[in-house]
Formats: sequence, C-alpha cells, structure tokens
Amino acid sequence: MKADSPCRFCGAPLTESFADLGMSPLSNAYVSAEQRNRAELTYPLHAWVCGECKLVQLEEFESRERIFSDYLYFSSYSDSWLEHCKAYAQSVIARFGLRCDSRVIEVASNDGYLLQYFKAAGIPVLGVEPAANVAAAAVARGIPSEVAFFGADTASRLAARGCAADLMAANNVLAHVPDINDFVAGFAILLKPAGVATFEFPSLHRLMADSQFDTIYHEHFSYLSLLLVEQLMARHGLRVFDVEELWTHGGSLRVYACHHAASHDMADGVEAQRRREREFGLRDPTTYRSFAHKLVEIKAQVLEFFLTARRQGKRIAGYGAPAKGNTLLNYCGIGPEFLPFTVDRSPYKQGMLLPGSRIPVLHPDAIFEAKPDYILILPWNLRDEIAAQMAAVRGWGGRFVVPIPAVDIF
Repeated sequence: MKADSPCRFCGAPLTESFADLGMSPLSNAYVSAEQRNRAELTYPLHAWVCGECKLVQLEEFESRERIFSDYLYFSSYSDSWLEHCKAYAQSVIARFGLRCDSRVIEVASNDGYLLQYFKAAGIPVLGVEPAANVAAAAVARGIPSEVAFFGADTASRLAARGCAADLMAANNVLAHVPDINDFVAGFAILLKPAGVATFEFPSLHRLMADSQFDTIYHEHFSYLSLLLVEQLMARHGLRVFDVEELWTHGGSLRVYACHHAASHDMADGVEAQRRREREFGLRDPTTYRSFAHKLVEIKAQVLEFFLTARRQGKRIAGYGAPAKGNTLLNYCGIGPEFLPFTVDRSPYKQGMLLPGSRIPVLHPDAIFEAKPDYILILPWNLRDEIAAQMAAVRGWGGRFVVPIPAVDIF
C-alpha cells in the first residue's frame, strides 16, 4: 500500500505507517507435500493507520475469493473457544428473549461451531459462510448454510426470502472483510427493526498494549477499536449500545449494535471502553508511531531464545499452526533448522507445510515421540488450555514457551 492510498472506511489518504513486517505469504496458504518445491507468492505485510478515522489497515493484494473460498480454519478444534461460544449463546438467548419463532443468523458461520447451541435450544438458525468446504461440515451437523460472501447483495437476497434476523452474530470476521462498508450495510438490511447484531473482533487496544504484532496478516484487512466501530455503525444507520471486553484472541471486544431508532438502552460498558481507548491514546498519532519499535525488541527476544537453545543442544517443537504463528515465524526468519515441526489437532492441517517457513505440521502424538525440551505455543492466546492438554511433557522435563507479549518460558 503506497502512501496516499485511500482508507477503506473513510477514504482519507493514508500517510502514517503502523507496522512494516516485510514480505510474507498469505498466512493461511498452507503448502501441501505435492507443492513443496513450488514457489510461493509473497506480498508486503505493511499496516497503515488512517489519520482521520484511526482505522489500522492492510492493502488488499489477493481477492477474498482466493483467500476464503476454500479454507483450512475450522473453529471446532479449540475446547475453550467452544465453551466461550456456548456461554454467549446462553447469554443472548436469555437477555433478548430468543424463542422458537426467532431467527439467528451468523455471518462467517464456519463449521457450525456457534449455531449448534442455538439449534439445540430450538431456535431456527442460518449460517452464511463463503468457504464451501467449511460450510459442508456445518450442513453435516444439521446447520443450514448459505454459501456466499456477506454484504448488501447477499442481505437483500436473504431478506427477499423472508430471512430477517432477530439476532445476527459476526465472530472474528469484521477484520477479514476488504469492504467493511458493504459488509455492515448488509446487517442494516437483514436485521429486524428491534433486532440485535453482535460483532466480536480482536481489540486494537490490546494488540498495541501487548505487542501482538503477529495478529497482523494479510487475511486481516482491518484492526479495530470501539472508536472506529462506532463510526462504522453510525454510517449505516446502526448504533452501538453495549460493549464487553473478552479474553479471546489475546483480548477482544464484543460490540452489541441495533438500528438507530431501536429501544435498546445504552449500557455503561460503552463509555468505559471509550475511556480506556482515550486514556491509552488511540486518538493520538504518536501512540501509533511508537508501536513499530516494540516489534524489533520481540524479534530479538525470539531469535535469542532459539539461538541459545541451539547452542545448548536443546530441541524445540511447535504446538499449533495458526495464522498468527506464520507471521511470527516469517518475520523472525525461523525455519525447520530451528523448529523441525509443529503439531495441530486439526486433521485438515496435518501433513501440510507452514507457508513461508515450510515447517511440517504433524499430529500432536509427534511431540510425545520426539520428547523435545521446549514446546513453542504459537496460538499463545490458548497457552493455558494447551499446557493442560500437553501436561505429560513435563514428565521428561519439557517446558512451554510463548513469544507474545514477550518470550516466557514456563
């Protein structure tokens, strides 16, 4: 993205660099064994911040069709994430009085990980999911799914079929959308007059405060704050009436929105989050300029850990194959010579190679066969869950390592 490119939300020219992570492949473009000798496309991984609306963003190098139409991320392989989603479903059913004559629509519904809990409660559901291979998994568990990218056109088509929603959910998708104006316009079209839409997304505040630079990758086009999301909703006739801080993905926000004229009362959490973002400095350009300095320090820490372990003859294996791990490994220049393999519970990733680094992804049993000295947890936001699952590694003296917000060996 060259300087003076237009902001994807407000159209103002972009002149402020936020984080330059060099050249990188798409973080979810895993490489099959048959493709291991083929070249990979790489693109600048350079985030900019809009001086007007404060949206942090990447340039769109690849179409959404190429990135998301055949996807290897399935949401149902994290136990803690499923518990989070179950609790959300129970909460909104009670809070908004959802019943058997209500309708819940999830945008980017993946494999039905969330809608299964509404279905179990007898509430009609519909998923909208662009990846046909992932939607098929949802259909197999009884979740009706529309294979489509969501926006004003899809919303209009569903509304014409009588599919207006009492509740619309969008978990970890708002950041993945190149045209966020068209995306949110779809919610205004499909949401019933008194309906509620919820959006969960990683918090820009937490990304910056905890140096979570590895959450920057090409499939994440935008990095969001309440400051930005309130502007976005208002542009499309919606208003934020509540917001919650969440532990997910290293710190996320869940925003509750409704039509501007709807009667949902403003909750105290909105002003509380506005205050946190003001006090952190999200309205101040110098706050964004200082972030780049943190990246170099973390890179030095990660390299120092690997170099020290190698000199001491220690063996390291990875746990997980998340997109964020690929940003970290490629930015730090870590390949199989330092990390011979990583493991993942998803059978869709096992047998693949990580993009860029070409580190093999194996079944978790590989850790118990190799008995490494260190387990590098790449999805560091799940450190406690993974350490509990893999507690047996301590039997041979193995230890866990997380790289963010600083290298921590435990």
